Amino acid sequence: AGFEKLLEGKNAKLKNVSERFFQNDVSLREAVQKLNLLNDLENNMEGFAYSVKHIVKASKQGRISGVFGSVAQIISVEQKYSVAIETALGGALQNIVVANEDTAKRGIRLLKESKAGRATFLPLTSVKGYKLDKNLNGEEGFVALACDLVKADEKYNGVINSLLGRICVCEDIDLATVIAKKYGYKFRIVTLDGQIINAGGSFTGGSV
Repeated sequence: AGFEKLLEGKNAKLKNVSERFFQNDVSLREAVQKLNLLNDLENNMEGFAYSVKHIVKASKQGRISGVFGSVAQIISVEQKYSVAIETALGGALQNIVVANEDTAKRGIRLLKESKAGRATFLPLTSVKGYKLDKNLNGEEGFVALACDLVKADEKYNGVINSLLGRICVCEDIDLATVIAKKYGYKFRIVTLDGQIINAGGSFTGGSV
């Protein structure tokens, strides 16, 4: 009787664990399927302009050297800051980072010869950005300079600072307005939910 009771308990536990295993197995299959889909989208550069795809493809084929990829491909950012950084960069996400001016010129010639459209190239040798020279750490709602929220290889610092070094990220539009007014609308501010106060005082926003 004791062993039957023990067996009953073990069977109940086995049933519970089996159900959890089945649920986890289904979740794993769904996650793998989603991962494969996202990998396909990334490999196919879904959402990128044809010209950018053309240059990256030519680089992989060895037809042009010194291409590091688009800005979107060389940076990473925490999810909570992704809307702000994507808003701050805008079309610059598709700019192509290259080794030097010669590579940029070769890329432009390739696009022209192939009638493949236009693209913006960012040579590491010529694009040198600077950070905003104001200390905003004590301001309510200030999160960080946009360039400090992005992770990338050190060799891209000039490009990152050029694109994001003078953009400040704030918690919301109300606190951003206070900071913008205080500093005379001298620099661009982006909020965590993607609203913008431009240098000069214009506001851009809505749903993301």
